[in-house]
Amino acid sequence: MFDFFELHRLSDDLVYQFDRRKTEDGKIGYQRHDQDLWITYRGKEYGWVAYDAETDSIMGKAWNVLPHLQSEDHPPEGDWVSKKGVKSYVYNLKYVEKK
Repeated sequence: MFDFFELHRLSDDLVYQFDRRKTEDGKIGYQRHDQDLWITYRGKEYGWVAYDAETDSIMGKAWNVLPHLQSEDHPPEGDWVSKKGVKSYVYNLKYVEKK
């Protein structure tokens, strides 16, 4: 059930698709289809986030579920926010069956 999710951007209905995969260090993460961008679990302090290792910064995270309440197995459904430079977006994360 948690093998695939979509992030739907609320401002313009753009959809990003993510597949459950193992990261280089053997942990579970979700990789975006069209780029090498990942949502990974960063412990109880941060929970599931879109993390940029080059800049050591969080680029996106769940909005309505506090990190310490998130499952270590998969990101929470619901609202997510992202920030890159001066641009910020709100998304809805939903698990779906692969098409």
